[in-house]
Amino acid sequence: MYAPERQQEILRLARDGGRVDVVSLAEQFQVTAETIRRDLKALDRAGMVRRVHGGAIPVGRLDFEPDLAERETTAADEKDRIARAALAELPNGGTMIVDAGSTVALFAAALPVEFSLTVVTHSLPIAARLADHPGVQLHLVGGRVRHRTRAAVDAWALRAYGEIRADVLFVAANGFSLERGLTTPDLAEAAVKRAAMAAARRVVLLADSSKCGQEHFARFGGLSDVDLLITDSGLSPEDALAIERGGTEVVRA
Repeated sequence: MYAPERQQEILRLARDGGRVDVVSLAEQFQVTAETIRRDLKALDRAGMVRRVHGGAIPVGRLDFEPDLAERETTAADEKDRIARAALAELPNGGTMIVDAGSTVALFAAALPVEFSLTVVTHSLPIAARLADHPGVQLHLVGGRVRHRTRAAVDAWALRAYGEIRADVLFVAANGFSLERGLTTPDLAEAAVKRAAMAAARRVVLLADSSKCGQEHFARFGGLSDVDLLITDSGLSPEDALAIERGGTEVVRA
């Protein structure tokens, strides 16, 4: 089978199944994993698929949502730099809301032991990381827990965020852009993010540059609702300038 034929079949499989992975494709077509990666790179360059950790998804799948394990291994170095840069925004002695997300979880894990502050979160993994922190007074928001993200959603969570006022929110997004704003695949999670944004005086978005220009099913705000975007150096200076012209400060870690 020639490469163009194989790539057409890979695209068909991606569209039929919602995603493809390198290992399975290599076995199916009896070629090396590196050959499949080149095929996916070619399809990605042509705008047919979007590469993700271990495989690819067809362009247009706005409802696709990687699980926690996959997100934690994607752009790991960039996320670590973003998390450490975000420590400069900690309200020492104040109150912060911590959203669910892999980059935000790295930020929570990096909280210095000498800091004293109140933390509110609807993320079970983040609450588990902070439960033993000596300086954190932890409040866990309840609700229905989504298996994919381990985040509480629905009425209980919305009610809780409607009753508090925090100094700062550290929020995550699956996609962001000036035109389409902040998006995530799930409507219930979008509603909780929106409520958390309304509960904070200052909003800090932690998102790696690969999410710039990405669009997902549920919109929960605009970039104009964000006071500070902390991303990595992969965001072009031109994109950073355009975002800052919209009123959002940008830090490229």
